[in-house]
Amino acid sequence: MTGTPDDQLIFMHCLPAFHDRTTQVGEEIYEKYGLNEMEVTDEVFNSKYAWQFTEAENRLHSIKAVMEATLGNLFIPIACGGGGIPVIVKDGHLRGVAGVIDKDFSAAKMAEDINADELVILTTVDHAFLNYGKENQQAIGKIKVEQLKQYLAAGYFAAGSMKPKIEAAIEFVEKTGNLAIITSLSNANKLADGVGTIVYN
Repeated sequence: MTGTPDDQLIFMHCLPAFHDRTTQVGEEIYEKYGLNEMEVTDEVFNSKYAWQFTEAENRLHSIKAVMEATLGNLFIPIACGGGGIPVIVKDGHLRGVAGVIDKDFSAAKMAEDINADELVILTTVDHAFLNYGKENQQAIGKIKVEQLKQYLAAGYFAAGSMKPKIEAAIEFVEKTGNLAIITSLSNANKLADGVGTIVYN
């Protein structure tokens, strides 16, 4: 199609890319627009020409440099956004892999590894809710982790939305004994006032 010889052809992308229907977003796009893929076909995304994970791996070193410059100097790490850099260690080297890094679990893992006093997950709502979007929705304020686990098991939180945030908060609190807070970006400067859903042991 391009006229470029096969041995000179590569595909690159900043990620994430909608190339199939295996994710919640991919399925929503299909239901709304009837599209199985958008900017790239699944065939190309998984072909021998695909270099998007090698491309993404390069960002890792920039992120490490920022963390090195800020941690331990009274800075607050803000990291682990969506998309991410899916890599594994293979033969002593980082290799790109096909996958999606969940921002909530990544943030919880990073907070655990750096011994953070709190994990703060900022989203579009002020609290996690029971019966979200219904007439009887109820904001969750301060809550013990065991009670939150019961709500999670009962199916109160939507997959791909609030559920991974709840799971990440639970994991962090159980592993560290510290607080996890879920609230909106607009509440970020009010954390000391006890805003949001506060998960504790």
